[in-house]
Amino acid sequence: MFSRIFKPLVIFSLIFALTSPVFAESVREKLSNESTIEKVIQRGVLKVGFSTFVPWAMKAKDGEFIGFEIDVAKKLANDLGVKVEFIPTKWSGIIPALLTGKYDVIIGGMSITPKRNLKVNFTIPYEYSGMSIVASKINAKGMDEISDFNKEDMIIAARLGTTAEVAARKYLPKAKLKLFDSESQAVQEVLVGRAHAMVASAPLPHFQAIKYPDRLYVPIDENFTKEPIAFAVKKGDIDTLNVFNSWIRLNWDSGWLKERYEYWFETRKWEERIK
Repeated sequence: MFSRIFKPLVIFSLIFALTSPVFAESVREKLSNESTIEKVIQRGVLKVGFSTFVPWAMKAKDGEFIGFEIDVAKKLANDLGVKVEFIPTKWSGIIPALLTGKYDVIIGGMSITPKRNLKVNFTIPYEYSGMSIVASKINAKGMDEISDFNKEDMIIAARLGTTAEVAARKYLPKAKLKLFDSESQAVQEVLVGRAHAMVASAPLPHFQAIKYPDRLYVPIDENFTKEPIAFAVKKGDIDTLNVFNSWIRLNWDSGWLKERYEYWFETRKWEERIK
């Protein structure tokens, strides 16, 4: 008897709570507090964390940042109706800075990996990258296979904390790996003869070979990995993921992402802006 009376009362109470204006408002307030995109709209500024990678993001002669990622972040902010603030960060600390709230999103050529996914949520890919290698014409003369560099007497340079480091460890486990905070330091190590080659995301190795044709060359024409590139946000932020994913789909289907990728990765029209 008690059960027949009590159960309907419990169900009625739950329905009342779920449909009451007070409860609905508390849910909206909770979602607003947890949603990065809501905070961005209220603030009027999208804070973007990134690190410099040619041609993903670079500093131009006038001091402004330019590159594929910069175009992506600017258009994203414009489509959201807010301003954009760029916050350059060392790659080794880029995820910790996101988690502490230094910026709202990482748009910095970050590839999706299981290890990173344990700390952040990724959007759907908005582009794909891959690893390539650039080598010394003197110290690595005649080498034209990835296996040629997987030897104990080989020294390979790469950027610390990147998928280039991961790829070098995976595909060149026998070689000695030297890690640096930036690609420019790693390239310099090859140029001065302290490393035989450098592993980095394409197309940087090809660009370096063009820049130093007398000293560097690309031993392997094709990239030896393929990596999906995505935005990174704090875990559990479904609202923000939904907005960013929808934006990526729209700009992928419209051809805008492809057009900007072709400009930055398949031409050198922008080169004078950084010299």
